[in-house]
Amino acid sequence: MLNEKRAVLFDLDGTLMDSMWVWEDIDKEYLGRFGHAPTKDMQRAIEGMSFTETAQYFKKRYGIPDSVEEIKAEWNRMAYDVYANRVRLKPGAYDFLREIRRRGFITGITSSNSRELIRACLTSNKVSDCFDRITISCEVEKGKPAPDIYLSAAAALHVAPEDCLVFEDIPMGILAAKNAGMQVCAVEDDFSADQRDRIRSLAGYYIRSYDEVLDGSFETLV
Repeated sequence: MLNEKRAVLFDLDGTLMDSMWVWEDIDKEYLGRFGHAPTKDMQRAIEGMSFTETAQYFKKRYGIPDSVEEIKAEWNRMAYDVYANRVRLKPGAYDFLREIRRRGFITGITSSNSRELIRACLTSNKVSDCFDRITISCEVEKGKPAPDIYLSAAAALHVAPEDCLVFEDIPMGILAAKNAGMQVCAVEDDFSADQRDRIRSLAGYYIRSYDEVLDGSFETLV
């Protein structure tokens, strides 16, 4: 999987960190303040959106009176303690990160989350030093599945898209990386279990633990 690659890029939530569960509680609490509850289609509707795009979606769909920046600030406030103290790496991720750094790979985070929350969980999991760059969707024109975030990350890291291996957990993220011309390994996550067949149809590789990359037991799908 790593052969002939120079850079390894990671989505954060559901891919590198076991963190998707955080947002179910936050969405419920936040929308409840305005007399709403999360709808069944909401999570799929916002899948891949940047932090800013998601705030814009909430404001328009639910008539939130706060500004987009105020919505984002409140989400950061609500989630910060959890990301700093309770969000943990996916199985095998710590050893995998240390190993690819030892081998000299260029590494980056490519996430739709906020920079504040990303830094909080990387620091608490003691892997901040494993990444050369953090790129967030709010810094580019369009969120996933557009390729913008991946093309921006590759350019900033001075690597060609075809030299990058990407780890993602949801269809919109996988499509974003593929649209950028990159190879993708899907990471199993309970939150996206209902989309597993589609995920497997899109990705080039599939893992349940990062240990599978190092011991060679990963699945090759394409």
